[in-house]
Amino acid sequence: MKFSIEHLGLPARDPVALKNWYEHVLDAKLIFENGQTPPAFFLQLAGGLMLEIYEGDFSLKETSDNALAGWRHLALRVDSIEHAKTELEKRGASFSESPKPAGGGGRVLFFKDAENNLLHLVERPAGTVFDK
Repeated sequence: MKFSIEHLGLPARDPVALKNWYEHVLDAKLIFENGQTPPAFFLQLAGGLMLEIYEGDFSLKETSDNALAGWRHLALRVDSIEHAKTELEKRGASFSESPKPAGGGGRVLFFKDAENNLLHLVERPAGTVFDK
């Protein structure tokens, strides 16, 4: 049996606004829109992962706390954290921390989307176990 990742579900207080954030800030491409109320969307990120954004009933203030149990962040691989940070800031993302060492080598830089979901940029040196 072979498994591959198709999509990650991302409930939102405002699905339209969150969809727009991912399109504008991360160049996500709209793959599917249900055309209903409440709306639901499938967006594809570079690399192929899709996000299913749909209406959520409630949120937790701890959502962006990386120590909260459960799925906690979306890591975006980049060649240069500084270059990616500069580009994302132009598109409205904000960063409140400095890069940190990454588990397995390299560096990470955390930031949040429009609803405080946690993401991070990850930069890996050549020759690590993470090279494809």
